[in-house]
Amino acid sequence: MEREWNELLFTVSATGSVYDLLHDKPNALPTLSVARETYCEMKGRADDRRFVRYTSRVVSEIVQLAGDKAINGYTRNDALLFRDSLLKREVSHNTVKRNFECIRAIWNFAARENGISDPNPFANMNYGNGAAAVKRMPIPIDDLRKVQQLCYQKDDDIRWLIALLSDTGMRLAEAAGLAKEDVFLDTEIPYVKLCERPWRPLKTKSSERDVPLVGAALWAAKRAYESSPNEYLFPRYCSDEGCKADYASNSLNKWLRQHVQNGCVVHSFRHSMRDRLRAVECPSEIIDQLGGWVQLGTGAKYGSGFTHYETARWCQRITLQP
Repeated sequence: MEREWNELLFTVSATGSVYDLLHDKPNALPTLSVARETYCEMKGRADDRRFVRYTSRVVSEIVQLAGDKAINGYTRNDALLFRDSLLKREVSHNTVKRNFECIRAIWNFAARENGISDPNPFANMNYGNGAAAVKRMPIPIDDLRKVQQLCYQKDDDIRWLIALLSDTGMRLAEAAGLAKEDVFLDTEIPYVKLCERPWRPLKTKSSERDVPLVGAALWAAKRAYESSPNEYLFPRYCSDEGCKADYASNSLNKWLRQHVQNGCVVHSFRHSMRDRLRAVECPSEIIDQLGGWVQLGTGAKYGSGFTHYETARWCQRITLQP
C-alpha cells in the first residue's frame, strides 16, 4: 500500500503536464509580420484601414529587405538597410522619421509582450538630411477660375470631384469617400458632413466637421448626387470595398496639370482655400474649422464651434464669379 502511494506521489507520466512543463520548448517568438497584426489588434486599430495600410507598408518593405524574421532576429544592419533604402528613394526627412517611429513602436510592443530585453535595433537611428519636403503651391486665382469653368463645360464625375474640392478645401479622400447621406442639399445652408466611414477613415479627430457648399462646390455636389446610381457620391472611386483615393489622385492630377502652373496638384486646392480665406480676413479659428486643421490653444477645446451660417458667410465671400 505504501509503495503504491509513493508511486502516485512521485511518478510522472510521460504524457503528464509536469513532463510537458519540463520538456517542452519555449513558445516561438512571433515574426515581424505577425507582431504587426497583433500590434494593430491590441491597439484597437485592426479596423482602421488607413493605420493597417500604413503599418503594412512599413513592415512589408523591411520584410522584402531583410526577411520575415522572429522579432528578436533583426539586427542593426537590418535597420541600416531599411534606412538606406528610404534615403535612396529621396523621400523627405519626415517620411524617414515616421517610418522608423512605426517600426520602433511595433518592435517595442512585441518585445514587451514576449519578455525580450534586447535593445531595439531600430532605435537611435541617424536619418541624415533626407530630401527636402515638397512644398505644395496654391493654385493661382486665374487658374482656379479657369479650372472651374472647364469643370462646368466638361460636366462629368471627374470634374464634379475637382469642382467640389476647389470651393471646399477638403482632402481628396474626404470628398471621394462621401456617401450621399453625408450631403445635405435641402437645408437652408447646404453642406456636407465629414465623419468616419468603414470604407474611408479620416486623418485626425479634428477632420470631423461640416463643410458648407457654395459656388462650384454646390453645383458639383448637386450634379454628383443626382447622377450617382447608388449610395456613394462618387461610385467611380468609392464602394463597399473602400475608397480608391490614390486612383482618384492619379486621374484628377493627370487632367489638372494641363490647366494649372507647374507644381500645382489636387491637394493645392486645400492650400488655395486657406489663402483665399486669409485674403478676406477670415478669423483663423473659422479657417481651421473649415479645413479640419488642428486648432491650437486651450480655448479651442471648449464650445461647439461656429454655426453653418457663420462658416458659409465666409465661404460665400471667396466664391469666384464666372
